[in-house]
Amino acid sequence: MSIQYAWADLLQKVNEENAERPYAVRPYELADGPATRPGATEEEIAQHEERLGVTFPQSYRQFLLVSHGLFVEDDYLVPLERVGWVRDLEPDLAALGTPPDYEVSDEDYFVYGDGQDTVHMRAEYLPEMLLVGGHDEGFFLLNPCIETPDGEWEAWHAAAWMPGAERYRSFWEMANAKLMT
Repeated sequence: MSIQYAWADLLQKVNEENAERPYAVRPYELADGPATRPGATEEEIAQHEERLGVTFPQSYRQFLLVSHGLFVEDDYLVPLERVGWVRDLEPDLAALGTPPDYEVSDEDYFVYGDGQDTVHMRAEYLPEMLLVGGHDEGFFLLNPCIETPDGEWEAWHAAAWMPGAERYRSFWEMANAKLMT
């Protein structure tokens, strides 16, 4: 049985919290396409999963069915056709790598939320991650190298102004944290 994520409710709350800000919540705008992005179809999602050679985690898949691209303030989630591997889309980010003699124990790595130290990341995962969005100074990433028992992929928010990355157990958890701030 799969978990049902309340994307419509979350996006409604985001809209309500940002109602007074012009352009606070709108579909991701493309220079070469329409500004509106309704949810993707199952067929579109399957096509892009095949293109990328993966099955998306349920929280991301369910988001795509509700919103096929989104812009909140300076943060955005890209439409499916722009989702891709970090190694292909951001080779400089993929090449960062983990410094020699730097090892993060599982005890330090698998801390999420307030007790997390963003420096405790494993940069060797970067080339294998999906780039699903970002902002002027950072990225929203899905990490298939770390999967929860219910099939969710770890999600990262990495930014030039922050050492390391904020890590979340899932895309749903990251969206709740980042879209509601």
